[in-house]
Formats: sequence, C-alpha cells, structure tokens
Amino acid sequence: MLRVLIALVLTCLLQPAFADERAQTQQQLEATRQDIAELKKLLGKLQEEKSSVQKDLRGTETEMGKLEKQVDALQKELKKSESELQRLDGEKKKLQSARTEQQKLIAIQARAAYQNGRQEYLKLLLNQQNPEKFARTLTYYDYLSQARLEQLKSFNETLRQLANVEKDIELQQAQLLVQKSSLDTQREELEKVRKERQVALAKLNDDVKARDSKLKAREQDQAELANVLKTIEETLARQAREAEEARQKALIAQQEAEKKRLREAQAEADSGDAPRKPVKSSPGALVSSDGETFGGAFASARGKLPWPVNGRLLARFGETRGDDTRTKWDGVMISASAGSQVHAVHGGRVVFADWLRGAGLLVILDHGNGYLSLYGHNQTLLKSAGDVVKAGESISTVGNSGGQDTPALYFAIRQQGRPSDPAQWCRAQG
Repeated sequence: MLRVLIALVLTCLLQPAFADERAQTQQQLEATRQDIAELKKLLGKLQEEKSSVQKDLRGTETEMGKLEKQVDALQKELKKSESELQRLDGEKKKLQSARTEQQKLIAIQARAAYQNGRQEYLKLLLNQQNPEKFARTLTYYDYLSQARLEQLKSFNETLRQLANVEKDIELQQAQLLVQKSSLDTQREELEKVRKERQVALAKLNDDVKARDSKLKAREQDQAELANVLKTIEETLARQAREAEEARQKALIAQQEAEKKRLREAQAEADSGDAPRKPVKSSPGALVSSDGETFGGAFASARGKLPWPVNGRLLARFGETRGDDTRTKWDGVMISASAGSQVHAVHGGRVVFADWLRGAGLLVILDHGNGYLSLYGHNQTLLKSAGDVVKAGESISTVGNSGGQDTPALYFAIRQQGRPSDPAQWCRAQG
C-alpha cells in the first residue's frame, strides 16, 4: 500500500495536489487518533470492570467450594441415616418374629388351661392319697403357673420394644426426608451459583476480546496513516526539483529500499532469529495417583512420588503457555474429571488454602527444607491452612476455578523458591 501511494505521489507535478492529499490524510489520522483514545478509555473501564468481576468470581468460586463440601457432608449423613434405618428395620423383623412365636406358645398354654378348667387344685387334692406326692405335684403346678406368667411378661416386653422400634423408624424416616430436602436445596443453590459464574465469565471474555481486537485494528490503521503522511511530507520537500529528477531519485530510492528489504530479510533468515509460531504440544501421557506413597524425606523422593490425580498431561513443565513465547509453564496441567479427589503427593503442612487470582482455589503444602507443592484450579478445598496431611490424603477436588474453561489440575513443585519439573519427582507411567 505504501509503495502504491509513493508512486501516485511521484506522478503528480503540482504541489497543491500534494497539499490536498496531505490535508485529507491528516484529517483521517486525527480521526483515527480520536477513535483510539476513545477505545483506550473504554478498555480502561473494561479492565476496571474485569477486576470487579474477578473479585466476584473469587467470592463465587469460594462459595461453590463451600457448597460442594456441604453437599458431600449431607450425602454422608444421608448414607448413615439409611444404614440406621436398615438396622432398625432388621430389628423390627426380629421382634415381629419373636412376637409371633410367643403368641403361638401362649395360645397353646391358654388352650391347655381352658381344657383343665378351674378345678385343677380340687382334682389334685382328691386324686392324691400320698401327702408327699401331693405336695410335689402342687409345687410343679405352681412352677407351671409361674412360667405362664413369665411368658406373658416377656410377650408384653416384646410388644413394648416393637412399639419403640417402630417409633424410632418413623423418626429416622422423618429425619431422612429433612436431610434429602436440605440436600436438594443445596444442590439447586449450587447449580444457580455455577450458572451465574458461567454467564459472568463468558460475558467478560467476550467483551475483552471484542475491545482488544478493535483497539489493535485501530492502532494498525493509525500506523499505516502515519507512514502515508510521512511519505507525503517527504515528497513535498522535493517538489522544487524538476519532475524528471524527482522521478529518477524516487526510482533510485525505491530500488535501494527494495535491496535493503531483501538484505534484511536475508539477514533474518541467516541469523535464524525470525519469530516462530509456538508449537502446540499434543496431549501427554496418562498419569496416576495410585500405588504406594513415599515416607522418606522429600529431598530423597525424586522419581518416587505418585501423581496427585489420575488424568492426562495437558501441559508440561517448560513448554510455551499459549501463543506467548515469552511465558513458560512452571508446573504441569493434568486433565481430570470435575470433582475427582486430589491427593497430597507427600506428607506436609497446609500453608495456604484460599482463592488466588490466576490459580483459583489453591492449596500449597510445605514439606520442609524449602520444598513446596502447589495444587490449583480446584473445585473444593478439603483442608485449611495449618492442617497437617499425610501422603496420599485427599486435600481438594478437581475443578475449573480461576477462569479455566475445562476441569484440570495445576500441579507444581518449588525447590528453595525455584520451579522444579514435577515429572522428575513423580513416578513415570506406562
């Protein structure tokens, strides 16, 4: 475009034509500058709004983590209540069986007593001639009567226990309904908060992309117009010369410029400093948190630690982050299902468990002697600062907090304040 404008200018012999074109270009440049200034103001406001949304995002994702924890606790209580209900139902069945057997026995004894009638004592007295035998028979009769009374007492106790168990079952069922209702409410609230987060995050990303793209286009337009204006002003300074001399000089200048461009292009090709597009890495190998944990000192754990979660490596240590060749990954990203348990790779103490910009819900463990492990973009934090955890213990669940689009775990290791490749510390897979 610039060379076409230069050729057009050089074909003009009259200065007023250049002056008119210069004035027109100057007006376009001024209009573009005003547009850029206005866009920068809008972008500044958008950045302020983004900061506000980031704060809201922190609060929303922290609340999501708490709600997930409450839902998990309610589910555990629900399982306990269901187990207790099953136990009470089993006890009820046993008592009902005992009641049936006791009813049969009492019925048999009642029929026998009815058949004997009320004259049992009199019959015994009249039929016995030996006083000692009569006394012994009378004692047996008393034992039999006492046994009948004990059976009736036992039957009544069984009925009482059965009534209590049925009352406990009704109470347990009522509590179970309350817990289920509370669980449904918590889940609905969690889903509402999750949808609000998704809407806010999507709107924020769309606005930033639109404003940033428009601003870049305007800045490019401004640069092109400035180059055109500079070319016109240089051409106006040479209008005093004859047209032929101007054309010759312009031709020479154009040839020199072309040679210079070719030399610079050749120099860049020879030096190998030409910018290259970053190569996107293919998904890495599967990693696993299964297997034995390492109980020795962290410094001697190189190559012996399990991975914190089961999944696949999305980004490796030292790789370029996105399209920006200036930034590198100081840890790894592991793709995993949302809600998956994240395990401590080694025993230590929680020194940070909170939301952090860029990392979302983050847990940091101190393993002593300057060694730290970091676990970011979680859905739920299961530990708090100050807690002591064992190797393999669950400390969080996988999520997409911190502005991530898909669930994945950010995992990093720091050695004396310097990033260290987690793949050198964790066991190789396959």
